[in-house]
Amino acid sequence: MADERYELAIGRIREIRDEKIIAEEYKEYFHTVAGFLLQIDGVRTSLTDGSYDALDLKELGDLNQRLYRDVLPENYAHSFANPTYAKKCLGEAYGPFLSFLYTELRGAIAYVFEGRQDYLDILFELFLEIYGEFEMEAQPDPKNIQDILYWYASDYCDVFVADSIHAQLCPSDDFATKLIMESDLTDLRYLYRFGEYISENELLTAKHLLSLSEDVIQKMADVYTEGFRVGFINTGRDLSKKSVVNIRYVLGFERVVKAAILNFEKMGLSPVIYRSSVTVLTRRGYAKVGYYGGIAGKQYEYDHRNDQALFLDRRFLERKLTVIESTYKDLKKEAAELAGPACIETFGEEPFTPVPDENAIQLTGEQEALVVEYDSRQNQIVNTYVPGDERSFTIIAYPVPEIGEKYPEIFDEIVKINTLDAHTYEVVQETLIDALNQGEYVHVLGGNGNRTDLNIQLYHLEHPGKETIFENCVADVNIPVGEVFTSPVLQGTNGTLHVSRVYLNDLQYENLEIQFKDGMVDDYNCSNFASETENKDYIRDTVLMKHPTLPMGEFAIGTNTTAYMVEKKYHIEDKMPILIAEKMGPHFALGDTCYSWSEDVRVYNPDGKEIVAKDNAISIKRKEDVGEAYFQCHTDITIPYEEIKSITVVKKDGTKTDLLRDGRFVLPGTELLNEPLDQ
Repeated sequence: MADERYELAIGRIREIRDEKIIAEEYKEYFHTVAGFLLQIDGVRTSLTDGSYDALDLKELGDLNQRLYRDVLPENYAHSFANPTYAKKCLGEAYGPFLSFLYTELRGAIAYVFEGRQDYLDILFELFLEIYGEFEMEAQPDPKNIQDILYWYASDYCDVFVADSIHAQLCPSDDFATKLIMESDLTDLRYLYRFGEYISENELLTAKHLLSLSEDVIQKMADVYTEGFRVGFINTGRDLSKKSVVNIRYVLGFERVVKAAILNFEKMGLSPVIYRSSVTVLTRRGYAKVGYYGGIAGKQYEYDHRNDQALFLDRRFLERKLTVIESTYKDLKKEAAELAGPACIETFGEEPFTPVPDENAIQLTGEQEALVVEYDSRQNQIVNTYVPGDERSFTIIAYPVPEIGEKYPEIFDEIVKINTLDAHTYEVVQETLIDALNQGEYVHVLGGNGNRTDLNIQLYHLEHPGKETIFENCVADVNIPVGEVFTSPVLQGTNGTLHVSRVYLNDLQYENLEIQFKDGMVDDYNCSNFASETENKDYIRDTVLMKHPTLPMGEFAIGTNTTAYMVEKKYHIEDKMPILIAEKMGPHFALGDTCYSWSEDVRVYNPDGKEIVAKDNAISIKRKEDVGEAYFQCHTDITIPYEEIKSITVVKKDGTKTDLLRDGRFVLPGTELLNEPLDQ
């Protein structure tokens, strides 16, 4: 029956390629999209009959390029996936719907490689249903098109959403894990079996890893998996209760991932490695969560980040949340055994600043409120079945070849940075914390053109002999070392945060400036675009995550001056990921605290003092209404050392202690941090 359903659909799509029965202005669109779906069918045939496995590396690369060609930057201007081009060719009435349809159908690339014929059936039939409207009427009612898309989203929510949750919790029959563990990783053709876009970055990363010794690969895997294990120990969580770890990474690192899987197995953990979503039904805006390959078109993905606006209403929101609740309930045993995510990030690509497209689908104000509500309620459901105080994480980052011709050198330097001696930093950071614990607030003042002038109010210690405000963070969940961080007191945290250039969530910001009033974002701007409206919309959408305001959830001082030296040596300031960049100066996080969903877990520094500054005036609301306590985001913004005039601890009696002055550490006992800076 399943094969019959597929053959009926693909047979009809073959006919469309040559049909001329619809209005002239829509022929090219339907012929183009039908041609793409026939490409998918061709891949399916070659995977089934084994001919795909006979292709050489160049042939596989050519096929991969053909599948993704339409959304590559050089072709995107004339792609029906481009909202502006779709509107120009198909009209204002149909352009948004048909551009969305083509984007959703492109998820078939992933599904055909996973062997998900059921998903292909759904997508092919959706295409045929829309085509049927244009067969019946030269100018079909746009409302009919929108209704078809709405009911596609509503009817198949229980399929795609439920399957997505299953993939996040259940190791059985894991497509990616099998591919990694069973492939010959010395034969780079394996990369093309994932169904992701494979750029030079993925190919050359995998090739570079093949040049590394088994000892280096094992060292990379060990620091990654050990960080995860130690994260449980340091927070008093019981890893023995867990049986599953979620590995998230970018293709090319399979040798490291394979070694990590074997390490995790020794801890009693099986991996789940799920794909970053390719359907609007489970995608989260512009973010990538899961494993993925190269991003064929960043502007394309940015343009479609709000596609759910075509069907998002109260009824759909409630249906989706019902599916999520029901699925977690059915999988409550599996959910309870999830230990958390272990992430390998990459960096080094050319910074991307999107171009706002007024023709891209946008959320209304009411829909933005629904998105915020959905994120909150969905997170509450997840936390019910995967309690935040019982799970942990780890995250590490490595460069990709696009970072420059000295990539092998930079890669080696990052391996060293990720394995720096934690004890050295632990001692120095304890000295910083001792000074910070005496303060009423910290004053951060920018220099060399930086306009930061900010007071951060600190928690008041009742028992300074056995309590601390700041956590001494070395290299466990957050690799590499080192930083000291706290949850600031919101009342009294005031002033301006400014950074000349910063790269956040794969997006670049120029002259990002945020005003705080009692710890909450009061105003914001940047200089990416010509108009203030575009700049503010950009920040609200991608930094504030559609919230009208956010609290300062974290204040930290990074101490990894070795990483800073490497950044300067290789001129990669605009390419460092926030994971490493946050260790290279003071940083401030917008959103939830570092302790969200686990504030009641007792945590101690290596000196035995308990960390007590974990809540703020927003997060404490969890005791009355958890929906008011969390924002489901945490975005770090770092000021580089050279843009710092001073960081000063101000005590209650008004006396001051400088920690940094003119980009150098000046507190006695921290001088060794200046040695890399002096290079």
